[in-house]
Amino acid sequence: MPNDITDLRDGPAELPSGNRLDSWKEIAAYLKFSERTVRRWQEEGLPVHRHAHKKRAGVYAYKPDLDAWWNDGHARLEELERAQAARRPWFSWLAKRGPNPVGDLRKQLAATGAILLVTGLTLGGWLFFSRKAHTLTEKDTIVLGDFTNTTGDTVFEGTLRQGLAVQLEQSPFLSLVSDEQIQQTLRLMGQPHEARLTSEIARDLCQRAGSKAYIRGSITNLGNDYVIGLTAVNCATGDSLAQEQMQAIGKEKVLDALGRGATNLREKLGESLGSIQKFDAPVEQATTPLLEALQAYNQGYKALTNGEFAAAVPLAQRAIRLDQNFAMAYALLGDTYSSLGETGLAAENYLKAYELRDRGSERERLYIESDYHQSITGDLEKARQIYELWAQTYPRDYVPPLNLCLIYGNVAQYDKSLLEARESHRLSPANGYIYAAFVTSYINLNRLQEAQAAADEALAKNIDPALLHIILYQLAFLKNDAVGMARQVASSAGKPGVEDVLLASEADTAAYSGRLEKAREFSRRAVSAAERAEEKEVAAGYEAGAALMEALLGNRAQARERAASALVLSTGRYVQYGAALALALAGDAARAQALTDDLAKRFPQDTLVRFNYLSTLHAQLALNHNNTLKAIETLQAAIPYELGSVGYVTLYPAFVRGEVYLVARHGSEAAVEFQKLLDYRGLLGNSPIGALARLGLARAYVLQGDTVKAHAAYQDFLTLWKDADPDIPILIAAKKEYAKVVHRIGFPQQ
Repeated sequence: MPNDITDLRDGPAELPSGNRLDSWKEIAAYLKFSERTVRRWQEEGLPVHRHAHKKRAGVYAYKPDLDAWWNDGHARLEELERAQAARRPWFSWLAKRGPNPVGDLRKQLAATGAILLVTGLTLGGWLFFSRKAHTLTEKDTIVLGDFTNTTGDTVFEGTLRQGLAVQLEQSPFLSLVSDEQIQQTLRLMGQPHEARLTSEIARDLCQRAGSKAYIRGSITNLGNDYVIGLTAVNCATGDSLAQEQMQAIGKEKVLDALGRGATNLREKLGESLGSIQKFDAPVEQATTPLLEALQAYNQGYKALTNGEFAAAVPLAQRAIRLDQNFAMAYALLGDTYSSLGETGLAAENYLKAYELRDRGSERERLYIESDYHQSITGDLEKARQIYELWAQTYPRDYVPPLNLCLIYGNVAQYDKSLLEARESHRLSPANGYIYAAFVTSYINLNRLQEAQAAADEALAKNIDPALLHIILYQLAFLKNDAVGMARQVASSAGKPGVEDVLLASEADTAAYSGRLEKAREFSRRAVSAAERAEEKEVAAGYEAGAALMEALLGNRAQARERAASALVLSTGRYVQYGAALALALAGDAARAQALTDDLAKRFPQDTLVRFNYLSTLHAQLALNHNNTLKAIETLQAAIPYELGSVGYVTLYPAFVRGEVYLVARHGSEAAVEFQKLLDYRGLLGNSPIGALARLGLARAYVLQGDTVKAHAAYQDFLTLWKDADPDIPILIAAKKEYAKVVHRIGFPQQ
């Protein structure tokens, strides 16, 4: 039995002839220890040498060197081995035999050698024939339990579990039950979501989650010597599937020992050696060699997973202060800022993570590189390729399909987006953000019943991420459910990162029906809520959205004012685009052109900037100069991308193209563009251009000479705006146009 008490010995034995031992097997036999134990002693200075002409495993040693090393360290090693043996449950009976169980056992071994031999042969045969039954398959999942920490040192709390998770997540073979699913299952068990995963709770959770095994860990110490234990347990039977026990001489060696144990455990659980050798970055490379940095990272990761974005920021920052080469800590901070809508701050940290990407495992490198291209360069095709590679390498990881769902949504491939959402949901069925993506995919396809069913399913399972409430508001709007919208707004009160989004949504809803003063009030409240939460770029986005609203409705001075306020807060790409378009619509061509040129210079690889933002801006600027031919030509580049879901500027290329055709007096073509906006109601939501598309369609029918359709379209718009503020310039113009149509065909005004 590896590492057990029978390994203890009084000194080296003379087994092979000569002074040189030419393999681990010979060295282990000479020292009378298992190969695994002897290999571990490299960390303690075991005097072995490597053959320069052989593979990594080729070693040799000299007996006199081993004898000297043994004699120097014999007392400490024996004490540590005795301490380990006393802690092992399968030797717990020895503690009842008196103060010296080691000596007693040696005497018994001499008298019962034959019994032990028979038992050993029987056990060995059982292990051989039942090995396959005790290993995992590629379809099994594992619950990672918490560590039992008897050292009294709180730095190990949660930290070792995080370190082990990182090591095991390198494996394409193993699949850990996600933290989101663990929290969901704990709630179903009547446990708090932060409950410690003791062996009892982990086993219960494992069975409920349909997993094959759970892993329990332990750490104890004898002075400065630490013993780390790992055990994989069949959650149905309670049988041990695999065990590892590692020693670390000094606290700073604990993570390294944990990494070695994780590697050995992967092999015992059935992963091939080829896979392990390919995906086995050392722990100090995969995470950090510093326990305190890993502890801060773990706490920040938990906060992010729980939707506590603001709380995650200082924890990720602390991890970085402790280890400035901690690549995944920068990625964590980038993810946190991204969740807060602070894309500029997110980009800074994604860039730093990218520069350190070689200091991570293969999975972490893919994670960082995909973040870099999706969030910094904006090259969505490059990001897609990395996620595809990630999905091929780690087919049981839900992260690649989730992000592919978002990318396909950005570029208007909604059927593919839905397929990826389904795959992500299959891999992680209790993840709230996946449910949100799932619901959004259905909404974008105008499949509102299925969207509602998916949302109801999430809520029935008590899966309730903040993002889902934002999406439920949009769903209620599309169903004309004012009570449902009010319910979501009320539930968001006082919640940073949620309250401001729903206040901004209320602003758009008010503007959609022409209640401009109400829209301005909600917009100001959204900006204030975002600023209280220290989300400057989010606040800037609300200002840019308000600037667009004012420009579209004909309030040029207010549009310029709100655009300037937005740019004071942030020059993030989506903020700058919104402000530039508002200025172009408001007639400030010079300022809009300067912002457009700056966008092109700063984001030369960004898919959305190149094919959506810049095309729309150049077209509007050309229209300002009455160059409709150039405007139409410029918008050609946007056609493959213009139906993409890109936030508050979704479908603006089609809207601007419709306006260009109106100026060019191409009524039929203009009608196609405005009808496009009305057909994609789920995608457009409560964007003000959804309402203005009705007016655009009416004007297009006038150009076609179809006064009957024009009359119906004007009525549609004016009915929607029946409670609108009367002094809005575009409403005043619409009423005059409608009066002319009525006069032409003799219909009474309504």
